[in-house]
Amino acid sequence: MIIHQKPTFPKNFVWGFATAAPQIEGAGREDGKSESVWDRYARQPGTIHNNDNLDVACQHYHLYKEDIALMRSLGAKNYRLSIAWPRILPGGDGAVNQKGVDFYHRLFDTMMENGITPWVTMYHWDMPQVLEDRFGGWRDRRVVDAFANYAQTIVKAYGDRVKNWITLNEISCFTYYAYGTGVKAPGLKLPEGIVNQTYHHALLSHGEAVRAVREYGGPGARVGLTDNALVGVPVTETAEDIAAAHAYFIEANCRTFEPIYRGHYHPDYLQSAGANAPRFEADDFKLISQPTDFLGMNLYSGLFVRAAQNGAKYEILDFPPSYPQADNTWQKIMPQVLYWGPRLAVEICGAPAIYITENGCGYNDAPPVNGEVHDLHRRDLVRNYLGELHRAIRDGVPVEGYFLWSFMDNFEWDEGYARRFGAVYCDYQTFKRTPKLSARWYSKVMAGNCLL
Repeated sequence: MIIHQKPTFPKNFVWGFATAAPQIEGAGREDGKSESVWDRYARQPGTIHNNDNLDVACQHYHLYKEDIALMRSLGAKNYRLSIAWPRILPGGDGAVNQKGVDFYHRLFDTMMENGITPWVTMYHWDMPQVLEDRFGGWRDRRVVDAFANYAQTIVKAYGDRVKNWITLNEISCFTYYAYGTGVKAPGLKLPEGIVNQTYHHALLSHGEAVRAVREYGGPGARVGLTDNALVGVPVTETAEDIAAAHAYFIEANCRTFEPIYRGHYHPDYLQSAGANAPRFEADDFKLISQPTDFLGMNLYSGLFVRAAQNGAKYEILDFPPSYPQADNTWQKIMPQVLYWGPRLAVEICGAPAIYITENGCGYNDAPPVNGEVHDLHRRDLVRNYLGELHRAIRDGVPVEGYFLWSFMDNFEWDEGYARRFGAVYCDYQTFKRTPKLSARWYSKVMAGNCLL
Protein backbone atom coordinates (compact mmCIF):
# COMPACT_ATOMS: atom_id res chain seq x y z
CA MET A 1 0.00 0.00 0.00
CA ILE A 2 1.25 3.47 -0.87
CA ILE A 3 1.50 5.74 2.16
CA HIS A 4 0.82 9.34 1.21
CA GLN A 5 2.77 11.97 3.15
CA LYS A 6 0.52 15.01 3.51
CA PRO A 7 2.25 18.37 2.94
CA THR A 8 2.48 19.91 6.41
CA PHE A 9 2.76 23.62 7.16
CA PRO A 10 5.01 25.16 9.85
CA LYS A 11 4.03 24.59 13.48
CA ASN A 12 2.71 28.11 14.19
CA PHE A 13 1.26 28.77 10.74
CA VAL A 14 -1.69 31.19 10.86
CA TRP A 15 -4.90 30.02 9.20
CA GLY A 16 -8.01 32.13 8.94
CA PHE A 17 -10.80 33.79 6.98
CA ALA A 18 -10.97 37.35 5.66
CA THR A 19 -13.74 39.90 5.07
CA ALA A 20 -14.11 43.69 4.81
CA ALA A 21 -16.56 45.92 6.68
CA PRO A 22 -18.28 47.61 3.71
CA GLN A 23 -18.88 44.26 2.01
CA ILE A 24 -20.61 42.47 4.88
CA GLU A 25 -21.77 44.80 7.64
CA GLY A 26 -24.79 46.55 6.17
CA ALA A 27 -26.42 48.97 8.64
CA GLY A 28 -25.37 51.66 6.24
CA ARG A 29 -27.38 54.40 7.92
CA GLU A 30 -27.60 53.03 11.46
CA ASP A 31 -26.10 54.14 14.77
CA GLY A 32 -24.45 57.24 13.43
CA LYS A 33 -22.52 55.79 10.49
CA SER A 34 -22.04 58.32 7.69
CA GLU A 35 -21.99 57.73 3.95
CA SER A 36 -18.84 56.25 2.41
CA VAL A 37 -17.60 56.87 -1.12
CA TRP A 38 -18.86 53.39 -2.00
CA ASP A 39 -22.31 54.17 -0.58
CA ARG A 40 -22.48 57.21 -2.86
CA TYR A 41 -20.94 55.48 -5.87
CA ALA A 42 -23.38 52.57 -5.66
CA ARG A 43 -26.26 55.04 -5.92
CA GLN A 44 -25.17 56.07 -9.39
CA PRO A 45 -27.27 54.06 -11.89
CA GLY A 46 -25.25 51.57 -13.90
CA THR A 47 -22.12 51.52 -11.75
CA ILE A 48 -22.96 48.30 -9.86
CA HIS A 49 -24.38 45.09 -11.29
CA ASN A 50 -28.15 44.99 -10.80
CA ASN A 51 -27.87 48.42 -9.12
CA ASP A 52 -26.99 46.63 -5.86
CA ASN A 53 -25.80 48.69 -2.90
CA LEU A 54 -24.18 48.25 0.51
CA ASP A 55 -27.10 49.29 2.72
CA VAL A 56 -27.94 45.82 4.02
CA ALA A 57 -25.14 43.60 2.66
CA CYS A 58 -24.94 40.44 4.81
CA GLN A 59 -26.45 41.99 7.95
CA HIS A 60 -23.22 41.20 9.79
CA TYR A 61 -23.68 44.32 11.92
CA HIS A 62 -26.66 42.58 13.51
CA LEU A 63 -25.62 38.94 13.04
CA TYR A 64 -21.97 39.17 14.10
CA LYS A 65 -22.44 36.85 17.09
CA GLU A 66 -23.86 34.10 14.89
CA ASP A 67 -21.12 34.67 12.30
CA ILE A 68 -18.32 34.41 14.86
CA ALA A 69 -19.91 31.28 16.32
CA LEU A 70 -20.04 29.76 12.83
CA MET A 71 -16.43 30.73 12.24
CA ARG A 72 -15.47 29.01 15.47
CA SER A 73 -17.43 25.88 14.51
CA LEU A 74 -15.31 25.69 11.35
CA GLY A 75 -12.17 25.79 13.45
CA ALA A 76 -10.88 29.23 12.48
CA LYS A 77 -8.61 30.81 15.05
CA ASN A 78 -7.78 33.96 13.08
CA TYR A 79 -10.02 36.44 11.33
CA ARG A 80 -8.96 39.33 9.13
CA LEU A 81 -11.60 42.07 9.15
CA SER A 82 -11.70 45.81 8.60
CA ILE A 83 -13.05 48.73 10.59
CA ALA A 84 -15.39 51.15 8.83
CA TRP A 85 -13.87 54.63 8.99
CA PRO A 86 -17.27 56.40 8.54
CA ARG A 87 -18.70 54.36 11.41
CA ILE A 88 -15.97 55.58 13.80
CA LEU A 89 -15.60 59.17 12.54
CA PRO A 90 -18.73 60.12 10.58
CA GLY A 91 -17.22 63.52 9.80
CA GLY A 92 -14.01 61.95 8.56
CA ASP A 93 -12.22 63.57 11.48
CA GLY A 94 -13.43 65.41 14.55
CA ALA A 95 -16.09 63.91 16.81
CA VAL A 96 -15.97 60.19 17.53
CA ASN A 97 -19.17 58.19 17.11
CA GLN A 98 -19.35 56.20 20.34
CA LYS A 99 -21.98 53.80 18.97
CA GLY A 100 -19.60 52.88 16.17
CA VAL A 101 -16.71 52.41 18.57
CA ASP A 102 -18.89 50.24 20.81
CA PHE A 103 -19.88 47.95 17.94
CA TYR A 104 -16.28 46.90 17.38
CA HIS A 105 -15.76 46.53 21.13
CA ARG A 106 -18.61 44.02 21.10
CA LEU A 107 -17.22 42.31 18.01
CA PHE A 108 -13.71 41.95 19.43
CA ASP A 109 -15.10 40.75 22.76
CA THR A 110 -17.12 38.10 20.93
CA MET A 111 -14.06 37.01 18.97
CA MET A 112 -12.01 36.68 22.13
CA GLU A 113 -14.78 34.66 23.78
CA ASN A 114 -14.64 32.29 20.80
CA GLY A 115 -10.86 31.99 20.72
CA ILE A 116 -10.45 33.93 17.47
CA THR A 117 -7.57 36.39 17.03
CA PRO A 118 -8.37 39.62 15.15
CA TRP A 119 -6.23 40.88 12.27
CA VAL A 120 -7.56 44.35 11.61
CA THR A 121 -7.34 46.30 8.37
CA MET A 122 -7.66 50.00 9.11
CA TYR A 123 -8.77 50.98 5.62
CA HIS A 124 -10.58 48.77 3.11
CA TRP A 125 -11.76 51.42 0.63
CA ASP A 126 -14.58 53.08 2.59
CA MET A 127 -13.43 56.71 2.67
CA PRO A 128 -16.02 58.92 4.39
CA GLN A 129 -17.83 60.71 1.57
CA VAL A 130 -17.65 63.95 3.56
CA LEU A 131 -13.87 64.07 2.99
CA GLU A 132 -14.31 63.50 -0.73
CA ASP A 133 -16.83 66.35 -0.77
CA ARG A 134 -14.75 68.64 1.42
CA PHE A 135 -11.36 68.48 -0.29
CA GLY A 136 -11.26 65.63 -2.79
CA GLY A 137 -10.43 62.67 -0.57
CA TRP A 138 -7.13 61.04 -1.49
CA ARG A 139 -6.37 63.90 -3.91
CA ASP A 140 -5.54 66.35 -1.13
CA ARG A 141 -2.73 66.10 1.41
CA ARG A 142 -5.18 66.97 4.19
CA VAL A 143 -6.39 63.38 3.96
CA VAL A 144 -3.14 62.28 5.64
CA ASP A 145 -3.94 64.20 8.83
CA ALA A 146 -7.50 62.89 8.79
CA PHE A 147 -6.27 59.32 8.42
CA ALA A 148 -3.65 59.80 11.13
CA ASN A 149 -6.40 60.90 13.51
CA TYR A 150 -8.54 57.89 12.54
CA ALA A 151 -5.64 55.44 12.96
CA GLN A 152 -4.76 56.81 16.40
CA THR A 153 -8.42 56.65 17.44
CA ILE A 154 -8.85 52.97 16.65
CA VAL A 155 -5.45 51.84 17.91
CA LYS A 156 -6.07 53.60 21.23
CA ALA A 157 -9.56 52.11 21.43
CA TYR A 158 -8.75 48.50 20.54
CA GLY A 159 -5.01 48.09 21.11
CA ASP A 160 -5.57 46.03 24.25
CA ARG A 161 -7.11 43.24 22.15
CA VAL A 162 -5.89 43.90 18.60
CA LYS A 163 -2.20 43.16 18.11
CA ASN A 164 -2.11 42.55 14.35
CA TRP A 165 -2.75 45.68 12.30
CA ILE A 166 -2.90 46.13 8.52
CA THR A 167 -2.68 49.76 7.47
CA LEU A 168 -4.24 49.85 3.99
CA ASN A 169 -5.73 47.35 1.59
CA GLU A 170 -4.57 47.45 -2.06
CA ILE A 171 -3.49 51.05 -2.60
CA SER A 172 -3.80 50.86 -6.39
CA CYS A 173 -7.50 49.97 -6.15
CA PHE A 174 -8.52 53.09 -4.22
CA THR A 175 -6.15 55.39 -6.12
CA TYR A 176 -5.51 54.38 -9.74
CA TYR A 177 -8.77 52.49 -10.29
CA ALA A 178 -10.81 55.00 -8.31
CA TYR A 179 -9.39 58.27 -9.63
CA GLY A 180 -7.75 57.16 -12.87
CA THR A 181 -9.97 54.63 -14.62
CA GLY A 182 -13.17 55.38 -12.71
CA VAL A 183 -14.15 51.76 -12.17
CA LYS A 184 -14.07 52.01 -8.37
CA ALA A 185 -15.44 54.61 -5.98
CA PRO A 186 -15.55 57.56 -6.27
CA GLY A 187 -15.51 56.70 -9.99
CA LEU A 188 -13.40 59.54 -11.43
CA LYS A 189 -11.17 59.71 -14.50
CA LEU A 190 -8.54 62.29 -13.68
CA PRO A 191 -5.13 63.18 -15.16
CA GLU A 192 -2.11 61.04 -14.36
CA GLY A 193 -0.48 63.65 -12.14
CA ILE A 194 -3.47 63.77 -9.81
CA VAL A 195 -3.65 59.98 -9.66
CA ASN A 196 0.03 59.77 -8.75
CA GLN A 197 -0.57 62.29 -5.98
CA THR A 198 -3.37 60.17 -4.52
CA TYR A 199 -0.92 57.29 -4.38
CA HIS A 200 1.64 59.37 -2.50
CA HIS A 201 -0.96 60.48 0.01
CA ALA A 202 -1.89 56.84 0.57
CA LEU A 203 1.76 55.98 1.27
CA LEU A 204 1.95 58.83 3.78
CA SER A 205 -1.21 57.55 5.43
CA HIS A 206 0.37 54.11 5.68
CA GLY A 207 3.28 55.76 7.47
CA GLU A 208 0.94 57.54 9.88
CA ALA A 209 -0.79 54.25 10.64
CA VAL A 210 2.54 52.55 11.36
CA ARG A 211 3.42 55.40 13.71
CA ALA A 212 0.07 55.07 15.49
CA VAL A 213 0.66 51.37 16.14
CA ARG A 214 4.20 51.98 17.38
CA GLU A 215 3.07 54.74 19.75
CA TYR A 216 -0.27 53.40 20.99
CA GLY A 217 -0.44 49.70 20.11
CA GLY A 218 1.03 48.43 23.35
CA PRO A 219 3.17 45.33 23.94
CA GLY A 220 3.23 42.82 21.11
CA ALA A 221 1.65 45.09 18.51
CA ARG A 222 2.60 44.32 14.90
CA VAL A 223 1.83 46.20 11.72
CA GLY A 224 2.16 45.83 7.96
CA LEU A 225 0.65 46.78 4.62
CA THR A 226 -1.51 44.59 2.40
CA ASP A 227 -0.79 44.93 -1.31
CA ASN A 228 -2.18 43.32 -4.44
CA ALA A 229 1.24 43.01 -6.06
CA LEU A 230 1.42 42.30 -9.78
CA VAL A 231 3.26 39.01 -10.25
CA GLY A 232 4.92 37.64 -13.35
CA VAL A 233 5.27 33.86 -13.34
CA PRO A 234 8.27 32.59 -15.36
CA VAL A 235 7.08 30.37 -18.19
CA THR A 236 9.99 28.05 -17.51
CA GLU A 237 11.89 28.04 -14.25
CA THR A 238 15.19 28.79 -15.92
CA ALA A 239 17.64 31.52 -14.96
CA GLU A 240 16.61 33.65 -17.94
CA ASP A 241 12.87 33.50 -17.35
CA ILE A 242 13.27 33.93 -13.58
CA ALA A 243 15.31 37.06 -14.26
CA ALA A 244 12.44 38.28 -16.45
CA ALA A 245 10.01 37.67 -13.56
CA HIS A 246 12.26 39.70 -11.27
CA ALA A 247 12.41 42.57 -13.76
CA TYR A 248 8.65 42.61 -14.21
CA PHE A 249 8.00 42.55 -10.45
CA ILE A 250 10.33 45.50 -9.87
CA GLU A 251 8.81 47.57 -12.66
CA ALA A 252 5.19 46.72 -11.87
CA ASN A 253 5.40 47.26 -8.10
CA CYS A 254 8.19 49.78 -7.60
CA ARG A 255 5.76 52.59 -6.81
CA THR A 256 4.72 50.74 -3.63
CA PHE A 257 7.76 48.80 -2.54
CA GLU A 258 10.56 51.24 -3.31
CA PRO A 259 9.22 53.99 -1.01
CA ILE A 260 8.30 51.56 1.78
CA TYR A 261 11.42 49.39 1.71
CA ARG A 262 14.01 51.70 0.13
CA GLY A 263 12.88 55.13 1.33
CA HIS A 264 12.55 56.74 -2.11
CA TYR A 265 10.77 56.43 -5.42
CA HIS A 266 12.49 54.30 -8.03
CA PRO A 267 14.39 56.55 -10.48
CA ASP A 268 12.80 54.75 -13.45
CA TYR A 269 9.34 55.54 -12.10
CA LEU A 270 10.12 59.21 -11.63
CA GLN A 271 11.64 59.40 -15.09
CA SER A 272 8.67 57.73 -16.76
CA ALA A 273 6.19 59.90 -14.83
CA GLY A 274 8.06 63.08 -15.74
CA ALA A 275 5.94 66.15 -15.01
CA ASN A 276 3.23 63.85 -13.63
CA ALA A 277 5.44 62.56 -10.82
CA PRO A 278 4.00 63.05 -7.35
CA ARG A 279 5.01 66.09 -5.33
CA PHE A 280 6.66 65.23 -2.03
CA GLU A 281 8.45 66.86 0.86
CA ALA A 282 11.92 66.07 2.15
CA ASP A 283 10.80 64.14 5.24
CA ASP A 284 7.98 62.20 3.59
CA PHE A 285 10.00 59.05 3.07
CA LYS A 286 11.12 58.87 6.70
CA LEU A 287 7.45 58.46 7.55
CA ILE A 288 6.67 56.12 4.66
CA SER A 289 9.63 53.79 5.18
CA GLN A 290 9.29 53.08 8.89
CA PRO A 291 10.04 49.39 9.44
CA THR A 292 7.05 47.08 9.36
CA ASP A 293 6.67 43.57 10.73
CA PHE A 294 5.18 41.82 7.73
CA LEU A 295 3.82 42.26 4.23
CA GLY A 296 0.29 41.13 3.44
CA MET A 297 -0.24 39.93 -0.11
CA ASN A 298 -3.61 39.58 -1.86
CA LEU A 299 -2.91 37.15 -4.68
CA TYR A 300 -5.45 35.72 -7.09
CA SER A 301 -3.89 35.81 -10.54
CA GLY A 302 -0.89 37.05 -12.50
CA LEU A 303 0.83 37.03 -15.86
CA PHE A 304 3.24 34.69 -17.60
CA VAL A 305 6.57 36.24 -18.51
CA ARG A 306 9.74 35.09 -20.20
CA ALA A 307 13.07 36.45 -21.35
CA ALA A 308 12.66 38.79 -24.30
CA GLN A 309 14.49 38.41 -27.60
CA ASN A 310 14.48 42.11 -28.49
CA GLY A 311 16.65 43.46 -25.71
CA ALA A 312 13.74 44.22 -23.36
CA LYS A 313 13.88 43.07 -19.76
CA TYR A 314 10.93 40.71 -20.15
CA GLU A 315 8.10 39.66 -22.45
CA ILE A 316 4.50 39.23 -21.30
CA LEU A 317 2.57 36.40 -22.93
CA ASP A 318 -1.09 36.85 -23.83
CA PHE A 319 -3.64 34.42 -22.44
CA PRO A 320 -5.40 32.34 -25.11
CA PRO A 321 -9.21 32.62 -25.17
CA SER A 322 -9.65 29.17 -23.65
CA TYR A 323 -7.32 29.73 -20.70
CA PRO A 324 -9.12 28.63 -17.47
CA GLN A 325 -10.61 31.37 -15.32
CA ALA A 326 -13.10 31.86 -12.53
CA ASP A 327 -16.51 33.39 -13.20
CA ASN A 328 -15.03 36.78 -12.44
CA THR A 329 -13.27 37.27 -15.75
CA TRP A 330 -10.25 39.08 -14.33
CA GLN A 331 -9.15 35.99 -12.43
CA LYS A 332 -7.08 33.71 -14.61
CA ILE A 333 -6.35 30.59 -12.61
CA MET A 334 -2.63 30.66 -11.78
CA PRO A 335 -1.70 28.77 -8.60
CA GLN A 336 1.97 29.66 -9.19
CA VAL A 337 1.37 33.23 -7.97
CA LEU A 338 1.35 31.87 -4.41
CA TYR A 339 4.91 30.68 -5.01
CA TRP A 340 6.36 33.53 -7.02
CA GLY A 341 4.56 36.41 -5.31
CA PRO A 342 5.98 35.76 -1.84
CA ARG A 343 9.35 34.66 -3.18
CA LEU A 344 9.87 37.78 -5.27
CA ALA A 345 8.65 40.09 -2.48
CA VAL A 346 11.26 38.63 -0.14
CA GLU A 347 14.10 38.45 -2.66
CA ILE A 348 13.56 41.94 -4.07
CA CYS A 349 12.13 43.91 -1.14
CA GLY A 350 13.45 42.02 1.84
CA ALA A 351 9.98 41.69 3.37
CA PRO A 352 10.56 40.16 6.83
CA ALA A 353 7.49 37.91 6.74
CA ILE A 354 4.65 37.26 4.33
CA TYR A 355 0.98 36.64 5.06
CA ILE A 356 -1.41 35.79 2.25
CA THR A 357 -4.16 38.14 3.41
CA GLU A 358 -6.48 37.23 0.54
CA ASN A 359 -6.77 34.33 -1.85
CA GLY A 360 -9.85 32.64 -3.22
CA CYS A 361 -12.15 32.78 -6.23
CA GLY A 362 -15.43 34.18 -7.45
CA TYR A 363 -18.05 31.85 -8.89
CA ASN A 364 -21.78 32.09 -9.50
CA ASP A 365 -22.59 29.41 -6.94
CA ALA A 366 -26.09 27.94 -7.03
CA PRO A 367 -28.24 27.97 -3.86
CA PRO A 368 -27.93 25.08 -1.41
CA VAL A 369 -29.60 21.78 -2.21
CA ASN A 370 -30.45 19.68 0.82
CA GLY A 371 -28.29 22.01 2.86
CA GLU A 372 -25.21 21.61 0.69
CA VAL A 373 -23.30 23.63 -1.88
CA HIS A 374 -20.90 21.43 -3.80
CA ASP A 375 -18.37 24.07 -4.83
CA LEU A 376 -15.77 21.57 -5.95
CA HIS A 377 -14.27 24.16 -8.30
CA ARG A 378 -13.41 26.39 -5.31
CA ARG A 379 -12.06 23.52 -3.26
CA ASP A 380 -9.86 22.40 -6.15
CA LEU A 381 -8.62 25.92 -6.92
CA VAL A 382 -7.71 26.71 -3.32
CA ARG A 383 -6.03 23.33 -2.88
CA ASN A 384 -3.83 23.90 -5.93
CA TYR A 385 -2.91 27.40 -4.80
CA LEU A 386 -2.02 26.12 -1.33
CA GLY A 387 0.20 23.51 -2.93
CA GLU A 388 2.27 26.29 -4.49
CA LEU A 389 2.33 28.19 -1.20
CA HIS A 390 3.66 25.08 0.53
CA ARG A 391 6.38 24.87 -2.12
CA ALA A 392 7.41 28.45 -1.35
CA ILE A 393 7.68 27.66 2.36
CA ARG A 394 9.64 24.51 1.59
CA ASP A 395 12.07 26.62 -0.45
CA GLY A 396 12.67 28.92 2.50
CA VAL A 397 10.25 31.79 1.83
CA PRO A 398 9.05 33.14 5.23
CA VAL A 399 5.31 32.75 4.66
CA GLU A 400 3.64 32.70 8.05
CA GLY A 401 -0.10 32.66 7.34
CA TYR A 402 -3.00 32.35 4.91
CA PHE A 403 -6.46 33.95 4.99
CA LEU A 404 -9.13 32.59 2.67
CA TRP A 405 -11.23 35.22 0.92
CA SER A 406 -13.92 35.22 1.87
CA PHE A 407 -15.62 33.88 4.94
CA MET A 408 -19.00 34.34 3.29
CA ASP A 409 -20.54 35.66 0.10
CA ASN A 410 -20.75 39.44 0.15
CA PHE A 411 -21.01 42.68 -1.81
CA GLU A 412 -18.37 42.17 -4.48
CA TRP A 413 -17.90 45.84 -5.43
CA ASP A 414 -18.96 46.58 -9.03
CA GLU A 415 -20.15 42.96 -9.45
CA GLY A 416 -22.68 43.44 -6.65
CA TYR A 417 -24.09 40.32 -5.07
CA ALA A 418 -23.99 38.19 -8.21
CA ARG A 419 -20.41 37.02 -7.77
CA ARG A 420 -19.83 34.80 -4.76
CA PHE A 421 -16.39 34.46 -3.16
CA GLY A 422 -17.55 32.95 0.12
CA ALA A 423 -16.76 29.62 1.71
CA VAL A 424 -20.13 30.14 3.36
CA TYR A 425 -23.23 30.71 1.22
CA CYS A 426 -25.30 33.78 2.16
CA ASP A 427 -28.97 33.86 1.21
CA TYR A 428 -29.57 37.57 0.66
CA GLN A 429 -33.31 37.22 1.29
CA THR A 430 -33.23 35.33 4.58
CA PHE A 431 -29.54 35.90 5.49
CA LYS A 432 -29.19 32.22 6.31
CA ARG A 433 -25.57 31.07 6.24
CA THR A 434 -24.74 27.66 4.75
CA PRO A 435 -21.14 26.39 4.81
CA LYS A 436 -20.16 25.16 1.37
CA LEU A 437 -18.17 22.01 0.68
CA SER A 438 -15.06 24.20 0.44
CA ALA A 439 -15.64 25.49 3.99
CA ARG A 440 -15.86 21.94 5.36
CA TRP A 441 -12.69 21.00 3.48
CA TYR A 442 -10.81 24.12 4.59
CA SER A 443 -11.88 23.44 8.15
CA LYS A 444 -10.02 20.12 8.00
CA VAL A 445 -6.98 21.80 6.46
CA MET A 446 -6.82 24.30 9.32
CA ALA A 447 -7.33 21.59 11.93
CA GLY A 448 -4.62 19.36 10.49
CA ASN A 449 -2.24 22.17 9.48
CA CYS A 450 -1.68 20.23 6.28
CA LEU A 451 -2.91 20.02 2.73
CA LEU A 452 -5.67 17.45 2.33
